[in-house]
Parts: sequence; C-alpha cells; structure tokens
Amino acid sequence: MRPKHGAIGIGAEEDGGDSSPNFLCLFCGSRFDSTASLFKHCSVDHAFDFYGVVRDMGLDFYGSIKLINYVRSQVFAENKCWSCGETFQCREDVQNHLHVANSYNKGGKVLWADDSYLKPFMEDDSLLHSIAVDDDDEDWNPSMDKEELMRQLMSNEELEELCRNTHNMVGVKDEREIEEKEDQFKKITVNGSVLEDTCEPLNQKDNEKQLKISRATLAAREIKNVNDGYFGAYGSFGIHREMLSDKVRTDAYRSALINNPSLLNQATVLDVGCGTGILSLFAAQAGASRVIAVEASAKMATVATQIAKDNGLLADESLKCEDKKGSKVISVVHCMVEELDKHIQVPPRGIDVLVSEWMGYCLLYESMLSSVLYARDHFLKPGGAILPDTATIFGAGFGRGGTSLPFWDNVYGFDMSCIGKEIAEDAARVPMVDIVEPQDIVTESAMLHYFDLATMTREEMDFTSSFELKPRPDNARLTWCYGIVLWFETRFTARYCKEAQAILSTSPHCPKTHWSQTIFTFKEPIALTTVESIDDSSAPVGSRECPASTIRSRISIVRSSAHRSIDASIETTAVGSDGRKRSWPAQIFNL
Repeated sequence: MRPKHGAIGIGAEEDGGDSSPNFLCLFCGSRFDSTASLFKHCSVDHAFDFYGVVRDMGLDFYGSIKLINYVRSQVFAENKCWSCGETFQCREDVQNHLHVANSYNKGGKVLWADDSYLKPFMEDDSLLHSIAVDDDDEDWNPSMDKEELMRQLMSNEELEELCRNTHNMVGVKDEREIEEKEDQFKKITVNGSVLEDTCEPLNQKDNEKQLKISRATLAAREIKNVNDGYFGAYGSFGIHREMLSDKVRTDAYRSALINNPSLLNQATVLDVGCGTGILSLFAAQAGASRVIAVEASAKMATVATQIAKDNGLLADESLKCEDKKGSKVISVVHCMVEELDKHIQVPPRGIDVLVSEWMGYCLLYESMLSSVLYARDHFLKPGGAILPDTATIFGAGFGRGGTSLPFWDNVYGFDMSCIGKEIAEDAARVPMVDIVEPQDIVTESAMLHYFDLATMTREEMDFTSSFELKPRPDNARLTWCYGIVLWFETRFTARYCKEAQAILSTSPHCPKTHWSQTIFTFKEPIALTTVESIDDSSAPVGSRECPASTIRSRISIVRSSAHRSIDASIETTAVGSDGRKRSWPAQIFNL
C-alpha cells in the first residue's frame, strides 16, 4: 500500500480521543493490543471469522486489505450488515444482527471486489499497517508471491522499461512466442482486470522467465493502448482550436517567450508535446537558434512540420546544426520525449530552455508532467530554464449554484429535480469539469499544494494536503457548501523570465479558460455561517440548526493505476463555533 493514497476519516460522528490500544474492532468501539486478539473477538462476538474468509476465498495481501476496508465502510458509514447488506437505524442494531455469512458474492461478484476498497476507510488504521507482517499466525496464508507483489507495485513507466528489455533478457525471437505463452495463463490481470481464463497452467519452474515477460508485455500493451487513444485524441483539430482560442493560456506563453530576449536569444529550445507547434513558433520568433518540437501524435507531428515550413521556420535536416542559419530553426520530431535521443541527435544536457503546455484538468490529469520532468532531467542544461517553472493548486467551497440542481428545479415550468438529484449523486463519485461562477464560491480560497518544476521529483506528483475553508466574510447569512472546487495557477517567474513575468490562472475569479474548474461534490451539503450564535448542542455540526464556522479538509491526489488518470480522496470535518466537530467518511473520486 502507498500511504500517499490518502488516509481517511471514520464516519459521521464526533472526533474521539484515545488511540491506545492500537487495533480498533471492525464492528464496535473495542480496541486490542494485537491483531490476533482483535480477530478472535470479531469471530466470537460478531460472527466474523477473518482468517476463515481469507482461507476460503484464497485472499492475497490486497484482497485482505480490501476486505477490512469494505467491512468498516459498511458498518461504520452505512449501518449495514457486511454480508447480507441489510440496513439498520444505528450501529448497535447492526451488531445485534450480525451472522455468519452465507455467501461472499453478490451478482456474481465478490462483495469487496471494487478497487476503491484498497484505500483506507479509517484514518491511520494500524490494522492495515500490521496485516502485512502478521504471517507468523498459522491461519494467515496469503497467496501472493514476491513476483506478483513486485508487479503490483511497479509503476507504469517501469513496466514499459521492463517490456522494452525482456526480449534481450531471455532471447525471445518474436511476439508470436510471447502470445503462445500468454494463452497458457489461467488468470492474467492488468490494472486489476482479468484478461484471460484458460485451463492449462504453466509449469512455474520451467517457464519463470516467460511468465515475467508475458505479464510485463500485457501491462505494457495496456499502457500502449491508453497512450494510442490519448495521442490519437490530440489528432483532432477541434481540441487544438479550443486551446489556441484560449487567450489566457496562449497569451501567457507568448508573453514569457517573446518578452524575455535575454533568455531566448540564440537559445536551444525543447518544446514537449508541441501540438500545432505554436510555442515553437513563438520561440523561433523570439530568436532561438534551434527549436526541437516533440510530438507523439503522428498526425499533429505532420501538421506541425507543415506549419513550420509554411512560415519559413522549418530547419533543413540535411545540414549540420552549426550550418543551420537564419530563421529556419524548427525541427519537428514524431516520438515521445522519453525516446527523443533515438530519433534525433541531442547534445547531453544541451537544452537551454524547456517549454511545455502540459497541464490537464485539476492540473495533473493526463499525467504529462512526468514526461516534462524526464526531459528536464535528461536534456536540460544545469541552470537551464523550464517554462513555466511553478504550479499551484487552490481550492474553495462552492454553493448550490455550482451544481446542476437549480437548472433541473424548473425546466420550462416543470419540476425535473429528480434528475438533478441523480446527477448530484453521480458527482459525489466522479468529479465534474465545469465553470464555477465567482458568486457561487461560498468560502475563502486555500492553497492546497505548490510544485517547483525546477526541482520536484516524479514521486512528488502524488500529494496529500490539509487545509481549512472559512465562510466568505461578506456573507453573514447561513450558506450551504456543496463541495470543493479546485483550480490551478502556473507562473513564469523572475527566476528565468528576467524581463517579463507571466501568470496563467484558471481561478473562478479570473477570465475563463478551456480547463474550467474541477468540481468535487459532497454527498451532503454543509451549512456554514460567520455569525457566532448559541447553537443547538443536540443538532449535528454542519446542519441548519448548528451551522459550522469552518470546514477542515484533507485531500490526496495520486496517479491512478489506470494509465494517465488520477485518483483523489477527500476527507471533510465540520467545526462548530463551540469547537464541536463532525466528520464524514472519505469520498473517493477518479478522473
């Protein structure tokens, strides 16, 4: 497990205190000094035989983690029986109902099959940290071997590298041989999905190397499919017109490149993900001596080449670099930047300026930043410039107007609010990308995370941030916060842009951009007020009777196991003016 995937708060109840003994029961408030005593208690008092379920289902490490998080989520968050799904008024009724499970499946699927249960339900759940080292217990028999564990932990980039090297590793002559071995697997998975079921198992001892090849090959194929779809989408001219028409975006880059002659004059520039080549054209216009425009979409690489040629800026590749003179300085290379040196001669650390418009929705969607960091580490001169050089994610609470609910309340005089409610329920699982108007922001803004692109590592793309949201001081009446909206800002700072700095902001308070904002909707809205009043102590914090004075939140954003996607978890606690608190279970989003 990766802690950066976010630890999560336990249920809509008041914050508690003592954390010792360490292990909290899955069903009640009892705590234990060891996992053995905890699971014995669960078996005797709650009819839940953890080791029996693990044994019966053949659960591996990850399956056991998902089982624990599933049970906690059902009991603590929804007052449900974990096995039959019956819902009760309170947790005590659930405990009285618990029984030995008749089945672990529903609709032909294991109850805890969803990968969302890999993420901790409870903040700092010591049970999850201890389960991996609990193999001394004779009942604990995880089925995952070391190779499987390593495969699950490998990043997409590492899988791609492994796949590139596997042919040389064992002398496989062609892909047909790999495919023959693939057909023999009983179950092979990529990103947790079963790809094939056959009956003839491999002889593990005789085919260990082929096993490693096939698994890596299948994973890398899945990544290739995602990349092909991603770069193929950028072959559509519509998306490029949208980006070029985004005046905030294009003017910020143009200003940084054109208005900093001391940086660009006679510089060697690398443009990562050039698209139409607009940034390369700006760099050439600013006086760069050489511009290498890298584009992974075959169609757009051809288009960028033609555009550079039509504007008299395409370099003659038959000439040596030192013989290339005048304005013809742009070389367009069709490849991913990770493979650039296989396609064109680039002096080691020979780039003066690295420029890229890599940002996606919520800043990190599309995961192109990792390619920019690769280019920085492999091609940029020491002290060379990366543009932009900083990026910051901000957030604020939004009101009902930031949802689609008002639209459906009255459609040509008809009440269609049932549609709005269903859309709101979906939005509590999948973030929405849309424009939020400034008047719909109901809290002050908070900075979530800052990236220094000149120094950050790829691992730092995953982050967790804790922050507070206060009601806007100009709104004294009671307001409802329906969720958190995120936006980003990138800067071309004086570190590299000495003559003219530039800012690209996607804030709701700034001119609109094609990125819009990313909206994370709460499962239930939280009442807020700036007025200190005598609240109803019997009412839950965040309700109309006891509005909160502050929302405390923690958000984790990480690269998803699905290539080029991101996962986010948001924990929310409402704090009353008297200091009382109410927390909600974390919400998991995928973008």
